[in-house]
Amino acid sequence: MLSNVVDQLLNAPAVWVLVVVGAIVFAEDALFVGFILPGETVAILGGVAANRGHVPFWLVLAVVIAAAVIGDSVGFEVGRALGPRILRLRILQRHSGRIDDARDFLARRGGWAVLLGRWVAFFRAVMPALAGTSGMRYRTFLTFNLAGGILWGSAVVTAGYLAGASYTRVEQAIGKDSALIVLGIVIIGLLIWHLRRRRAERAPADG
Repeated sequence: MLSNVVDQLLNAPAVWVLVVVGAIVFAEDALFVGFILPGETVAILGGVAANRGHVPFWLVLAVVIAAAVIGDSVGFEVGRALGPRILRLRILQRHSGRIDDARDFLARRGGWAVLLGRWVAFFRAVMPALAGTSGMRYRTFLTFNLAGGILWGSAVVTAGYLAGASYTRVEQAIGKDSALIVLGIVIIGLLIWHLRRRRAERAPADG
């Protein structure tokens, strides 16, 4: 079952790979979709698809970076337009303790919180809106947003590409079915690592 799902996803037409990856990465920061499905996951899968030759690596990279930067900018404008009212959204009220941590981090680090927050799933989803509510100048936000988007996008897409390279080597050695299983294990391993990191991030706030 898992092998079939992974195979169908990674063999999707290039345009759909780009649309899905770009839309989820964009929505993660602009619409708080990161609470449900982190853009990091689909960006990694985009890198895997690039390794298999279904879509150019540079195009996946460009889409991920552009979607990340534009999504952050939209999130910033949402925060600036709604102001403190955004913190009363139901989806954010459930995470009030972690929101306070993010606001404190932003107050202490300024633009650097935007850049560094991109590497933490929860902060990546909320930091743009919080920066907008804080009164940060957009020029300052954009500078760190661009740097963070380029660094993060390059890292996650390349990670996916390297995971795909493992699939290609195994497929040549032992066949397609076994290679799909290995690829599934690699992707599950990346997801488990991601979930454990999110759990570790929640621990201080829960305490």
